Amino acid sequence: MTGVDPLLDSEHTSEPTKASKPSAEEVWRGILLGTDPRFRDSHAFFARLPGNPRCYMCSAPFKGPGSIVARRMGRRPWAKNPHYCNGCFSVIETQHGGAEVECSLLFADVRGSTTIAEGMSPTEFRRLLDRFYDAAAGVIHDHGAILDKFVGDEAVAIFIPALSGELHAARAVAAGRALLRVTGHGEPGGPWLPIGVGVHTGIAFVGAVGEGPSSTVTALGDTVNIAARLASAAGPGELLVSEDAARSAQLDGGQAERRDLELKGKSVRVPVVVLGVGEGAPTAG
Repeated sequence: MTGVDPLLDSEHTSEPTKASKPSAEEVWRGILLGTDPRFRDSHAFFARLPGNPRCYMCSAPFKGPGSIVARRMGRRPWAKNPHYCNGCFSVIETQHGGAEVECSLLFADVRGSTTIAEGMSPTEFRRLLDRFYDAAAGVIHDHGAILDKFVGDEAVAIFIPALSGELHAARAVAAGRALLRVTGHGEPGGPWLPIGVGVHTGIAFVGAVGEGPSSTVTALGDTVNIAARLASAAGPGELLVSEDAARSAQLDGGQAERRDLELKGKSVRVPVVVLGVGEGAPTAG
């Protein structure tokens, strides 16, 4: 990539004729599947630049050494929503909507957060969650995912074909195991923060929801609900991978435990593979 950002290059973003103007769904499908190379190439470039925090969508760094390059290419935090850069938020505002695509969802929940909060001051608990947010954001961006959001003691990531190809499920599983490692699971002294992780693969609506400054990129649908329920069912240090995600990831679970879970709101039990920090390595990192 040169010093010209393809998403902000007027040669690429000039207004098409009315007859050829794609619908918002077509724009989002191109972004999510990688058939529109501008977002894919921008993400690949910015993900290599050092620095945090980053744009939730394209990974452009807002601070650190890499932010100098990003700013020179026109990428700065958008005043209306600082979780996104001006380039990505322009897409969110002008192409409001999304598309249904196969993707993988990762949810990571802090286990026993109420008890943890009882044992420290509110300020100390906030610092602990900030440390978790920083660690989770780093893992999510390093594994080529879109950071959906942080909600309380939970992190949510979307792995789309444009960024991970057909290996999005394997990337999500690898990210889940990395999250367990960075929070100290598997260490002799135990984790500095106990978390449980859930990963599921399926069809979801991915795109911009909300209005105006509250617009955000997220995923909706039953695939999202299942991933969230898996994270809620995971014990400290557990990564629960749905059978669909395990199959898509070509996961070799070895002697990993299998469970059939009864998840809230689901009429049938959901089979999962139970992983820890090291078991059942997927085919992609």
